Amino acid sequence: MTKTDIASRVYNHTWKLDPIVRSLIDTDFYKLLMLQMIWKLYPEVDATFELINRTKTVRLADEIDEQELREQLDHVRTLKLAKKEMIWLAGNSFYGRAQIFEPEFLAWLSNLQLPEYELSRKDGQYQLEFRGKWMETTLWEIPALAIINELRSRAAMRSLGFFTLDVLYARAKAKMWEKVQRLGALPGLRISDFGTRRRHSFLWQRWCVEALKEGIGPAFTGTSNVLLAMDSDLEAVGTNAHELPMVAAALANNDQELAEAPYKILQDWNQLYGGNLLIVLPDAFGTAAFLKNAPEWVADWTGFRPDSAPPIEGGEKIIAWWKKMGRDPRQKLLIFSDGLDVDAIIDTYRHFEGRVRMSFGWGTNLTNDFAGCAPTENAGLMPISIVCKVSEANGRPAVKLSDNPRKATGDAAEVERYLRFFGAEERVEQVVRV
Repeated sequence: MTKTDIASRVYNHTWKLDPIVRSLIDTDFYKLLMLQMIWKLYPEVDATFELINRTKTVRLADEIDEQELREQLDHVRTLKLAKKEMIWLAGNSFYGRAQIFEPEFLAWLSNLQLPEYELSRKDGQYQLEFRGKWMETTLWEIPALAIINELRSRAAMRSLGFFTLDVLYARAKAKMWEKVQRLGALPGLRISDFGTRRRHSFLWQRWCVEALKEGIGPAFTGTSNVLLAMDSDLEAVGTNAHELPMVAAALANNDQELAEAPYKILQDWNQLYGGNLLIVLPDAFGTAAFLKNAPEWVADWTGFRPDSAPPIEGGEKIIAWWKKMGRDPRQKLLIFSDGLDVDAIIDTYRHFEGRVRMSFGWGTNLTNDFAGCAPTENAGLMPISIVCKVSEANGRPAVKLSDNPRKATGDAAEVERYLRFFGAEERVEQVVRV
């Protein structure tokens, strides 16, 4: 692959529109897996997604030009699945399974145009919403976040000269390579790139992926970014996300259906996928509640992804549950992915080594760590905690509780109702940085 001089590329933003999102498959792999399930089983469900900036001190509407934001969002609406992308999705094997995507689904996807968006300003923040059929609005999440983050990076660097940019990226590359070398010292490590949604830029994510591929070889198991997986001959990795149980719970008509929602959606998933795609994301309404009420068949799934509890604490709870259910944790898989950086990865790896199979999804701190790299302090280069979550389904409010109360989303009254219903046990408040 031809290497790009990132500093020169950033310095020469001279054309009218420099697209941030270049392809519909510049997205996370789990979006396509979930989308096929939604298309097949929930085609008539409506869902609204909305942007949420948890880092309230950063006023996005003051940092990012509204016209630039609209141009980038409008550009995404012009994108269609390219012929080579269709061929790759149809003919490639994913998780050891050929033709994971049905021909009818790919035919529908090839004609999809993302629906319109609603954009306004309030108290220094952008109010960005996507309304429509769930199988159309869901694909907005990742490009919307990538656009917001990269526009913020571009704004922060706009006044920098070429040599300042050159030094910035040289320092960031050295910082990244030092991390790669530390990870290379862990025998048997399995780590993948989860950094699309809050990346500094597409070009920087690509550089980080290539550095990991060269630096740690087989220990780098792939990328969640479908476009980069295709272009770099890597595995596309990812399973499912919180939106599935959130929508399932919102659609519940009574308390019994609400209690069953987190498990019913897993049964839906199992209709389409199996093997290493059978990964449980347990914390949408609190891991403690999920494990307390989980049917025994959940223990036969391949593994869990503890996403909002501290990794060691969350992993220990799941291992204890497997043992309680009579399963051998050494045959199971834990995927750690919440706000990780090298120190947390190393500590978690050493803590669980030999006790359970492990994999790490490295996100924002892989693709957006420029702390200390600018010649002068530049707050615009610091990552923020920004998400795009489903807020309602068929007109009903959607809620995420999380194991960390600061990561809860949804209408306040509904959040309280869910807390009363599922309980608040073992939820621990932690600072959310990314």
